Amino acid sequence: MSVSAPVVGAAAASDRGRPARKRRPARSHSSARSLTPGSALGLGVAMLWFSLLVLIPLSAVVVVAADGGWSNFADAVTNKQTLASLRLTVFTSIGVTMLNMVMGTIIAWVLVRDRFWGKGILDVLIDLPFALPTIVAGLVLLSLYGPTSPVGVHASNTRLAVFLAIAFVTLPFVVRTVQPVLEEMERDVEDAAVSLGASRFTTFRRVTLPTLVPAIFAGASLSFARGISEYGSLVLLSGNLPYRTEVTSVRMLSYLEGGDTASAAAVATILLVVALFAIVSLDIIQRRVSRRG
Repeated sequence: MSVSAPVVGAAAASDRGRPARKRRPARSHSSARSLTPGSALGLGVAMLWFSLLVLIPLSAVVVVAADGGWSNFADAVTNKQTLASLRLTVFTSIGVTMLNMVMGTIIAWVLVRDRFWGKGILDVLIDLPFALPTIVAGLVLLSLYGPTSPVGVHASNTRLAVFLAIAFVTLPFVVRTVQPVLEEMERDVEDAAVSLGASRFTTFRRVTLPTLVPAIFAGASLSFARGISEYGSLVLLSGNLPYRTEVTSVRMLSYLEGGDTASAAAVATILLVVALFAIVSLDIIQRRVSRRG
């Protein structure tokens, strides 16, 4: 006790001699969430521009559909020809989107991970459906798959023509969303997994694919949204046959040409709901897949 007391006293004296540390005041939630004047101005401009381009036009479509009354809305949506066009458009777009998720990922992988002659040309040609006007794309597809097809595939005026046209215009979406992720991905983790005995397939499934899932589903959302709204590339190739090859965009044009704007807006509202549901569903699925990965 006689030895420890001076030590404790000296320690206490030295502690008293040190300057007290000043604690930084904790940030309040209100100050952390407040926007600077520049940020507030940028947010206001962005929301104004977004409202002018997206929110106000979409709201106008819903208002026009509502002006026709519930009975007109129900008649337009439950019309047999309209239902047939909706089924063809939605299910074809789903099939094309699933195909794009696989083929788009493969093409992006080849462009990033492989080296071959003509790679730069292929990388440029991927964006061709973006650059071509849709009516030109329809003419190109008609020349390739029409009655005088040089490859012997006569698909005009069939449902296969609808599938081919939507697949052509939506191909780049998954490729261009997955490609940057692959380019930025570090390969050290993949090499480590292989060195620990994992096969190439296991490495892709457990290491690479979980990283690519958000990009794949983002591209799938864009692909589906573009697919259900496609018009120009389908006009020449599909033939627009009622109950067979008529898509929803052509059906809406028929309503507009007949002066029935309310019915056209009602069908457009249904497409808007379908697109929103698809985007939300794909986002939920990719979140769950990413967690499991």
